[in-house]
Amino acid sequence: MLVLEMLDGFLVGSGEAIVESATGWGGMGIVFVYSFLIAFVLPGPSEVVLVAPLEIGMPPWLRLSSIMLVSATGKMAGSVFAFHLGQEVKHSGPITRWLRRSRWDVLAWSENRTVQLAQRYGYGGLALALSVPFFPDTISIYAFAVLETDYPKFALATFLGSLGRFLVTLGLFGGLVTVF
Repeated sequence: MLVLEMLDGFLVGSGEAIVESATGWGGMGIVFVYSFLIAFVLPGPSEVVLVAPLEIGMPPWLRLSSIMLVSATGKMAGSVFAFHLGQEVKHSGPITRWLRRSRWDVLAWSENRTVQLAQRYGYGGLALALSVPFFPDTISIYAFAVLETDYPKFALATFLGSLGRFLVTLGLFGGLVTVF
């Protein structure tokens, strides 16, 4: 387990460093891949893509909008992959048992919170959960993936939730910059 935690920390730190140093149009590919991985395996902050120093010959507002769309698309693709894995997990006893015995009992915690959101708000609840800045996406994504069955609605909810997260993050930090 310690090896997995070390590998996880290395991947997150490396991924963030790569995104923070990405430049040019190739950097958009890095943003996409990082966002894809954030959705189903990396527990790092997806907001880091907002500071990618991509110089792609666009005005700042269009560059930032492009980064947000590419990232949301990458996260949606990664979420659909996680959704597929979640559908398989429903039928896999050993994986479910392993998750229940894990250090944080991810299933118990996420099931309680996510079942409440899913029952009350459906896919809108997923989009809302994914709009919370700096909250790990993977928890919400996997919990919904195990509970729900509609690929297109799931994909749309993760895309909109990702865009919502970026807008909330920009609103929070934009407000702080204005105050200071």
